[in-house]
Amino acid sequence: MALPTSNLALQVVEPQEGWAHTHTVILLHGRGSNGQEFLNEFFECKTTEPVGQPRTLRDLFPTIRWVFPSAPTTYSERSNDVESQWFDIWSVGSPNDKPEIQINGLMESIELVLALVQQEEELVPRRSIFLGGISQGFATAFSTFLFGEKDYAGLIGLCGWAPSAALALLGGELDGVPESEERDETPVFLGHSRNDTVVPLEEGRKLCSILWRRADTVVDFHEYPVGGHWINEPTGVNDIAEFLENNMDIE
Repeated sequence: MALPTSNLALQVVEPQEGWAHTHTVILLHGRGSNGQEFLNEFFECKTTEPVGQPRTLRDLFPTIRWVFPSAPTTYSERSNDVESQWFDIWSVGSPNDKPEIQINGLMESIELVLALVQQEEELVPRRSIFLGGISQGFATAFSTFLFGEKDYAGLIGLCGWAPSAALALLGGELDGVPESEERDETPVFLGHSRNDTVVPLEEGRKLCSILWRRADTVVDFHEYPVGGHWINEPTGVNDIAEFLENNMDIE
């Protein structure tokens, strides 16, 4: 696939002053949002410890460069208007309805995100890049993982789902590589709350099942009793911090 230079609008938070850049985390927002809004809300979330000290993920991981791209604004068939979205969708509650309206935007976003990853590879190797997002953002990140090289530090999915029907139309192989074929395993964090009224928990469980069946992913799936369509606080933030720490491979 020939990739363009990514022309996504980006919000970037550089490593803290005095710290070398060792890793990049690319996080894709949900439908109707943008990179700046996601950045602001994400860095309001805090871990439990250290008590009495700064506890956002940026505070705890000073060597990470955080990248929050904004999705293109495109036509929505359901609302007959334009939306900030990675691809069009007919029903959030049943996200695999009408997959034919999803495929063009999904493929375009995959190409844009792959180009963004390649840009970040000029700074750190892909094995030091985490890719993820929330809701439709993770649906896009997961699709990007399927269609590109897979040697990431890890995937991070919040309130996520898999655009399985659209991926099938595009020829995506959901079940992954045969177990006889050697492939590095990519660690995956998935967090989903039972009281998510936007993307049903069942969609998160289906996504988890798809990733469990793959031979090239290892899934760390967390269900939380509360949290809505967001990150459970503080437990979910603690879990993300633990996932990052376990997979950053800093000697």
